[in-house]
Amino acid sequence: MAETDRKAFKDWFDRNAAAQLAAQFKRVDQAFDEKRFVQLACRKLQQLEFNARIGQFSNAMAQTLPAHYPAALAVIVESLPAAQTNCDDSISDGWLQWPVGQFIADHGVDYLNESMAAMIELTQRFSAEFAVRPFVEHHQDAVFEQLLKLTRHKNPHVRRWCSEGTRTRLPWGRKLFGLIENPAPVWKILEKLKDDEELYVRRSVANSINDLAKDHPQQVIRTCKSWSKTATKERDWIIRHGLRTLIKDGRPGALAVIGFGPIRQLKTALTVSPVKVEIGESVQLSLDLVNESGKPQHLLIDYIVHYVRKNGVVNAKVFKWKTVLIEAKNSLVLEKRHPMKVTAVRALYAGVHRVDIQINGECMASREFELQPSTER
Repeated sequence: MAETDRKAFKDWFDRNAAAQLAAQFKRVDQAFDEKRFVQLACRKLQQLEFNARIGQFSNAMAQTLPAHYPAALAVIVESLPAAQTNCDDSISDGWLQWPVGQFIADHGVDYLNESMAAMIELTQRFSAEFAVRPFVEHHQDAVFEQLLKLTRHKNPHVRRWCSEGTRTRLPWGRKLFGLIENPAPVWKILEKLKDDEELYVRRSVANSINDLAKDHPQQVIRTCKSWSKTATKERDWIIRHGLRTLIKDGRPGALAVIGFGPIRQLKTALTVSPVKVEIGESVQLSLDLVNESGKPQHLLIDYIVHYVRKNGVVNAKVFKWKTVLIEAKNSLVLEKRHPMKVTAVRALYAGVHRVDIQINGECMASREFELQPSTER
């Protein structure tokens, strides 16, 4: 197991990491002050969370590398490890370069071409998806002009960077509000990459579409419908994955794109047992379906649990159940056990909970059960 696997996430950047990064720069620039860099990077380190540590490493780089940004960038780029060509999206190998991207974002906005060239190198070792975002904000047209050309780059990490770095709502990244308002430049990138040979790249395309769906659902549905007309199985995967939030929300247009149209003459009966259950136990869901129409129906079946929160507010959580084809004049019984257990991401509170059955986006049945405190000690 790698050392990084055993550490808390923020502790990846400790004194040892600072020493490794200092040695990396020293190999290129003999005048680089390793000792001062480590001192600056590790100042009150234990008091800092992850992002603050990355920022402090970046500031230490600014105070110890050459004062002229292009000269500092030249040292950094020459010091980088060998480029990766495989499509493993793990960050365990290149994680040490994280502050490099922060340094570029913090100090490079006035040096667009030099910074873009450095980020092309960085993304082949680790990632530049966070670093590029201030450049998109300040030099949108120029950045997208370069990114469109880079969608043909031989290295899949560079191609992925084109879509991942321009995601409007990238997790951990600053939101790109200009692109949230007008995502047209993003669509040009996704159009170029939608049939990329690497799943690693196509997954980023799908995630970008899912981001766009949160602000422009109808545009996403229209585009995916258009893409689906000539879709390969690889592109079909992008469409389904990109529409996942809209599908989960039961949007009829999104469901239609993936082949689930309006339901007709479908009788449903839901049973939830027991009607009283303690925290830590499970409820059994039993769903009877009868297709009374004269045609088979493709059904996407989800169930929604309405959890009672501590303040009495109810929060709904959608769970995937099953995709089925039910023949004309035929019936089907589905069974599902749902645990009512406390997890790291969900606390449970006593009260009346409801289960809804959602089929092709329509709520078809509902039942309630009472969750009671556990009697176990």
